Amino acid sequence: MQLTITILTQREVFLLILCTVTYVALFIVAVQNSRRKILLLEERLRKVRTMQDEQQAKSRKSIEENEQKIEELEMLLQQLGDENSVLRLELEEKKARLDYNNKVARIEGEKRRQAETTIFSSDIYKRMQEYIDKGRSMSQQDWTDLVQLIDGIYTGFTEKLFSLYKLSAQDYYVSLLIKARIQPRDIATLTAHSKESVASTRSRLFSKVFGKKGSSKDWDDFILSI
Repeated sequence: MQLTITILTQREVFLLILCTVTYVALFIVAVQNSRRKILLLEERLRKVRTMQDEQQAKSRKSIEENEQKIEELEMLLQQLGDENSVLRLELEEKKARLDYNNKVARIEGEKRRQAETTIFSSDIYKRMQEYIDKGRSMSQQDWTDLVQLIDGIYTGFTEKLFSLYKLSAQDYYVSLLIKARIQPRDIATLTAHSKESVASTRSRLFSKVFGKKGSSKDWDDFILSI
């Protein structure tokens, strides 16, 4: 039996080393990209939670809880009397902060309660209904008017959206129309896209923002919650 010994040439050794280095470099880049994507997703989800927490903080339940805390602080202030001026100032500061938060919450809550009435009675909404009946899309001026309406009712809506994901014009328009309570089939008309395209946009946006698969309705529910 003859034993064959393979001796690598200098060129083959060089190529082997080059391939190994390239593979390791690509592996490191892949790991770094994966880690970067995870960090970006975590940051997006943190922003989503912050948005939802802020909305929850403006709810009736939160206002009631704040009022209970205010009553407790008032009782503590009465018991404290003129003693310990530093503690008194801290308690008064907490009470003032809770009072302010409740005032903001009531204003935002009232705006949201009147949102549908405000939207449905607006000129831009009436124009959109005319466009839907005629099967035509919206102009740039129409989009500008809609942005002003939605951001006027839902403070910071546009800013919140773009802080989560770099939306295309179509992504943004679809989200605006969802917020304006326009039905998916009519969104297709107003954006000059097919119903399938609109459905795909909504489900894709949910997947991009939340890092998991979701239905088009999942995106609608999120948009309506912020």
